[in-house]
Amino acid sequence: MSQQRTGSPGNTPGTPDFPDIPEATVARLPEYLRALHSLAEAGHDTASSESLAVAAGVNSAKLRKDLSHLGSNGTRGVGYNVERLIGQIEQVLGLTTLRAVALVGVGNLGHALAGYSGFTTRGFHIAALFDADPSRVGEKINNLVVRHIDELAAVVDTCRIAIGVIATPAHAAQGVADVLVNSGVTSILNFAPCVLSVPEGVDVRKVDLAVELQILSFHEHRKAALTGAVTL
Repeated sequence: MSQQRTGSPGNTPGTPDFPDIPEATVARLPEYLRALHSLAEAGHDTASSESLAVAAGVNSAKLRKDLSHLGSNGTRGVGYNVERLIGQIEQVLGLTTLRAVALVGVGNLGHALAGYSGFTTRGFHIAALFDADPSRVGEKINNLVVRHIDELAAVVDTCRIAIGVIATPAHAAQGVADVLVNSGVTSILNFAPCVLSVPEGVDVRKVDLAVELQILSFHEHRKAALTGAVTL
């Protein structure tokens, strides 16, 4: 997953007490949160930095440094209080209340995303579905009726949506991004295989499954080459 960031780093204007957290640390916080929830579900009240690092797939020194940005240093010989750390991370990530999301494009990928029930446990809910295809409008997915994209601005305002997900073909993605931005959406998750042009202050994260597979292909190619070299 890549990020196309247009906002300014550092503290959010008007919130001087908001922690100044490096982007790399922010990218790892969801992994720590996932690991902590798993530990909590397994009945653990505390977790050492080593066990939490293993669960999150990072080294313990990096984890301790990351969590220090939240003001959480754990207790020597005890570790971190799991519930307290979950609360700290959710507070920083803005997950103390469910965030409403608009999904545009209900083809195969969009349909799967709309039907996924796991978002609510991670702090989000799909509040509205949109498509430009008249044959899709009116379709019901996971108790939501697909609306025409022309209704997007009104729904964004009514449902207080700040995050939009684009699951359209590449040729339609920029137009959808424009509509989202003009409707007041300030964060976009883009599944379309293209780079979006957005104004200052709008954050975009891009998920390109083909790119991820190509990176894995590189690693497979390298392993095969190294194996061949050793064999020779």
